[in-house]
Amino acid sequence: MTKLFLSLHVLAAIVAIGPVTVAASMFPAISRRALGDADDRDARTTLQTLHRICRVYAGVGIAVPVLGFATASSLGVLGDAWLITSILLTSAAAGVLALLILPAQDRALAATAGAASAGTAPLDPEPSRHGHRPYSPSTSSPFHP
Repeated sequence: MTKLFLSLHVLAAIVAIGPVTVAASMFPAISRRALGDADDRDARTTLQTLHRICRVYAGVGIAVPVLGFATASSLGVLGDAWLITSILLTSAAAGVLALLILPAQDRALAATAGAASAGTAPLDPEPSRHGHRPYSPSTSSPFHP
């Protein structure tokens, strides 16, 4: 039974932790792209997908410590220092994900949704073919030369 628990624990770690790590590391670059161009629907869709991956696989990741405890129990090593260290590191990683990364992703998604609905795409410094520049909220008048 120990071999089964250990195999499932390792498999769960690979399947659950890998996608969260990759998605969370890709999120900032795509977020900058989405905030830089409010009309980039692909970037916003990619952000939503990466956030969904982080949320779903974080839930699936609960299997990793559960199977780890089952494995440690069957091996009789629940009090070993390496296992306690592993539990502390896993708890810290879960805390960072739940308390820092996922809320920051929620805020970034809200910001990109707000930028898209407000139409605050970056301004083109070149005049349009009609001879005027687009309105910028930073100018005092939409007719600012």
